[in-house]
Amino acid sequence: MSYAQRRRFLLLLFLAGLLLIGIAANATTFLRLDFAELARASSAIARLRCLSAESRLENGQIWTDSRFAVLETVKGNLSPILTVRTPGGSAAGITAHVDGVPRFRPGEEVFLFLIAQPGEPWKILGWAQGTFRIARGPRGGSERLTQDSAALPVYDPARREFRAEGLRNVTVDEFRARVQHALAAAP
Repeated sequence: MSYAQRRRFLLLLFLAGLLLIGIAANATTFLRLDFAELARASSAIARLRCLSAESRLENGQIWTDSRFAVLETVKGNLSPILTVRTPGGSAAGITAHVDGVPRFRPGEEVFLFLIAQPGEPWKILGWAQGTFRIARGPRGGSERLTQDSAALPVYDPARREFRAEGLRNVTVDEFRARVQHALAAAP
């Protein structure tokens, strides 16, 4: 290998290393929030039905705005229809995926732990941690919830490890009781 070839190879290797450092710097790590922290820190907690999900390219970033009908409010004050904004999606021929960000389909029902800043769309507290999918049992059976983060590794600083944990297969009534207990125990 000639000097020019070695130099070109080392330059390409250096640029590849910079690219990998950039990718690692943009990686997402979630700190674990327990259920009570989610309940207390949220501005609103509600059962919602997804009406639509539309992605758009805005200022060089892709965002998805999901519109929901509010079916039940457990905490906070909500209008009958609200928009929840999440990063990522598909727009202008580009797809951006952000780990831990939930995606919604029209007709799907969820409980979300929401936060809002004045003048901005609603956001989901803890993304996957604040998203609880509702599933119905066979033949119209009971409704049960599973937290999106139940399958997602989340960093627990107290234990200094990543763990996949969250609520799984919990009845809607048990979920409501947990929320009320967490809010009642708030300082």
